[in-house]
Amino acid sequence: MNEKKKNLIENEERNKGYTSLISSISVLLEDARQRVYTEVNQILVKTYWQIGRSIVEFEQRGEERAEYGSRLLDNLSCDLTGKYGRGFSMDNLEKMRKFYLLFSKSETLSRKLSWSHYCLIIRLDNKLARDFYTIEVEKENWSVSELDRQVNSILFERIALSRDKKGVLELAKKGHLIERAEDLIKNPYVLEFLGLEESVRYTETQLEQKIIDNLQKFLLELGKGFAFVSRQQRITLEDEHFYIDLVFYNRLLRCFVIVELKIGKLTHKDLGQLRMYVHYYDRKIKQEDENLTVGILLCADKKDAIVKYTLPEGNKQIFASKYKLYLPEKKILEERVRIILDIEGDGKK
Repeated sequence: MNEKKKNLIENEERNKGYTSLISSISVLLEDARQRVYTEVNQILVKTYWQIGRSIVEFEQRGEERAEYGSRLLDNLSCDLTGKYGRGFSMDNLEKMRKFYLLFSKSETLSRKLSWSHYCLIIRLDNKLARDFYTIEVEKENWSVSELDRQVNSILFERIALSRDKKGVLELAKKGHLIERAEDLIKNPYVLEFLGLEESVRYTETQLEQKIIDNLQKFLLELGKGFAFVSRQQRITLEDEHFYIDLVFYNRLLRCFVIVELKIGKLTHKDLGQLRMYVHYYDRKIKQEDENLTVGILLCADKKDAIVKYTLPEGNKQIFASKYKLYLPEKKILEERVRIILDIEGDGKK
């Protein structure tokens, strides 16, 4: 080996070693930054909880409370802002107070939720909903923007509507567990992120394209464990071609999920076609160790009676749900959930 070639090899080895050094240092720094962020966040949440407790305990002292009355937060805001700067507006102090009142046991505070997460959660009046979103942020590592979207789309109520009273209470206690095909279903699905207006005419092809253009958001709306497989998948039966709108795979249930889109009124023929696609996948595509395929028909208009009498009793594979192009009325869904929770064992409300 000549001297020039030897020097080139040595230089390459030195460069590789230096690149490896940079990489290892970067890993250390990123890890340190994340740990610092986590520690600061935990200290901030705990401190705000303690401030809230101090305010509440002060209010509960009769004579002192009477002396300051409704001016307490106003006075605190002025004094703390003068001493420590921004962050102590009356609104923020009220959030700290409310934070303590709603999470009065410090051991229930999550190490994974930031103060911004908690500010969104304490806006909710329903304790079951608060518990649900707290658990879901912990389990799914939702960012603040993801939590905000799920709260605004009324995720808890939409999942709860497909459950009985026991199921709703379990939802608040354990979060959204995916154990059966029914656990995947929401009512309705909210697709406001597509940017379509209900007053504007659009085709199923345009709806499908909008979903593909916003696939990451659609996967989030579908729920946990979904991965995209294909669109307009062609299957051929006796020289006749059929095209499946969207195919996904759910890793938690270990099954394919076929999604068909219907912009008009749902008919028994739509459900029949979806059943054919599901049966085809079960017999031709899925592996022996995979679970049965699930079919979801997303429609703008659904008649429950048509679904009930088209599908067999005990059906656990084919589902029909409405989709909305706008955020649903929160009060309406909340009232429906309250009705479920008010139903007793004897059927009385």
